[in-house]
Amino acid sequence: MASAEAAGQQPHPDPATGGKPARTTVREAVRELDRERVDHRFKGLPPDAADAGLTVGELAAQHRDLHTGGFTTPVLTLDGEALDHNLAALAAFCDRHGLEFAPHGKTCMAPRLFERQLEQGAWGITVAMPHQARVCRAFGIRRIFLANELVDAPALHWVAAELAADPEFEFVAYVDSVRGVALMDAALAGRTTRPVDVVVELGAGAEGRTGVRTTAECMDVARAVAAAPTLRLAGVAGYEATMPGADAGSVREWLRSLTALAADFDAAGLFKGTGLERIVVSAGGSEWFDAVAEVFAGIPELSLPVQRLLRSGAYVSHDHGWYSGLTPFNRHPEEGGLLPAFRLWTQVVSRPTPGQAFINAGKRDIAYDLGLPEVLAVRGADGTERPGTGITVTKLSDQHAWLETAPGTGLEVGDHVALGMAHPCTIFEKWPLIPVTGPDGTVTELVRTFF
Repeated sequence: MASAEAAGQQPHPDPATGGKPARTTVREAVRELDRERVDHRFKGLPPDAADAGLTVGELAAQHRDLHTGGFTTPVLTLDGEALDHNLAALAAFCDRHGLEFAPHGKTCMAPRLFERQLEQGAWGITVAMPHQARVCRAFGIRRIFLANELVDAPALHWVAAELAADPEFEFVAYVDSVRGVALMDAALAGRTTRPVDVVVELGAGAEGRTGVRTTAECMDVARAVAAAPTLRLAGVAGYEATMPGADAGSVREWLRSLTALAADFDAAGLFKGTGLERIVVSAGGSEWFDAVAEVFAGIPELSLPVQRLLRSGAYVSHDHGWYSGLTPFNRHPEEGGLLPAFRLWTQVVSRPTPGQAFINAGKRDIAYDLGLPEVLAVRGADGTERPGTGITVTKLSDQHAWLETAPGTGLEVGDHVALGMAHPCTIFEKWPLIPVTGPDGTVTELVRTFF
């Protein structure tokens, strides 16, 4: 995997200052977040911290107890030990299998976590949208992989300006159509002397999401890139998890098609004379990275070194539910494992009937697109914590979750209820500042997100 210095610890030029570095390193940029004031923008944080004018760093330095330190409900937390474990687990997996890693930042969009990933050896950060790339650049990220076709002219103008201002900046984006190539070339014409690196996206099956559907069409797109003076063909990529009914066999078959496509491009001479240093072959979400490692290990020798690039993102926090049953570590426990890191602490605000209760968190706070949350624990008024047995979330309103309670649960108004949620991609976006807790419930740091 790439070193942290190569991936992100580099000056970030600011066009407003004539190209001089605005920030020296990712680390320094992230530390600037600690100077932000705690205020009404951040859900769940202690009101007295805002009243006292504390900064994020000052609040974290107080090491307050999550339950007795003035935090309000609902409040989303990250378990620090689980976070450390997950970051290390996938870094070790990539090292064992000869993969480089560009974790999908759109999962969390948290520069503090980007910094940790780069320190673990990540090559760069993957994003889905131009505004996410701008966040990465604002925090000094030197290598960005945009896993989407970018045909928005103002966004392409920004990319061109970044490339022109910083010779060390590396940027890669998808292309999946001849028309897309034409639009990119038109938008970039006359704006940069450095061509934008692009990879042809192979669609994950006939009914997948984006991406070119056939090998012949892929070759047409690749030849269009080769003919566009503002673009440079860098390789191939895709995302296997969008394949309807994906299973181990179909995913491996698609991955073999992807690697064969890279060989086809190479045999056609499409990388020759471009100045390219490596051919990118990239795939891999958080469900099938074992298959990616297996198939990528068999990529034949090409005319240039191959960069086998994995892009998993949800592994950072893992989850309760969706990914917990799909992770490759479940299929290969000898490779390691992931731990769910999120807990959303809520409070019972209504108990209208013996079989029903309502807590003060709903769709605006909870990830619910891939399933309702599960009740993990209940904390009573005396501070005693017990399992959430017999309590089920049945429905979500905007600001409430509906709970069904079995006889004997003893749930009361004022009790705190901890939820575990599926699909972390849609949790981070709802919480701009997230406390990280230690094993004893002490808040050790706060993670800022940008969506």
